[in-house]
Amino acid sequence: MDRESSSSAVSSFSATMLYVVCLLVGLPIGYLIHGAGAPPPKAPPPSETNASAGMPNGMPTLEQMKAMANKKAEPLLQQLNSDPKNAKLLFQIGMVYESAHQFKDAISYFDQSLANDPKDMNVLAEKASCLYYLGDADSAIATLNAALQYSPNDARTLFNLGMVRWQGKSDAKGAVEAWQKLLKTNPKLGEQQKTQVQNLIKQASSTRIDSQS
Repeated sequence: MDRESSSSAVSSFSATMLYVVCLLVGLPIGYLIHGAGAPPPKAPPPSETNASAGMPNGMPTLEQMKAMANKKAEPLLQQLNSDPKNAKLLFQIGMVYESAHQFKDAISYFDQSLANDPKDMNVLAEKASCLYYLGDADSAIATLNAALQYSPNDARTLFNLGMVRWQGKSDAKGAVEAWQKLLKTNPKLGEQQKTQVQNLIKQASSTRIDSQS
């Protein structure tokens, strides 16, 4: 990766790091900011029963969210009719469904996007997140590893890989390895983000020690 690409990757990581953590493990927004604390809970895959059951605080059901996603995706799908291999457009549609927790639909569009642009790091990252939320940590890890073939030092991918290994596979050792590589290969990472990754390394290392004792 050249210097400009490396700088861009670090900037993207800094901007999206909080979002990624919240998406992957369902954390409160303050977690990544404040760092220390008990290991975050694993995010369970969405239950089929939630699709028809009401959600707390007036939140829409998954069925309602899918209906809203379908409506929001309509103009994009119309554009797709005349340009069916537009990778960026397919990614946009996938993001609409991902934001509505329609992860299978999102993956379908991400896969179509990757068929036309297999090296797109953003699409690979979002596909991995959807796979994780569906409870398929192994496929999420495989997707992230595939992304690292194209950009071995990508900060966001290494961060996500650590989270999925830790939370999805109880692999604290693998998580720490991913985060240590992140810190080593991204020296321009902001101090706040660096501290947050270091805190996660401490927590995962502590979890590993507890499990071995």
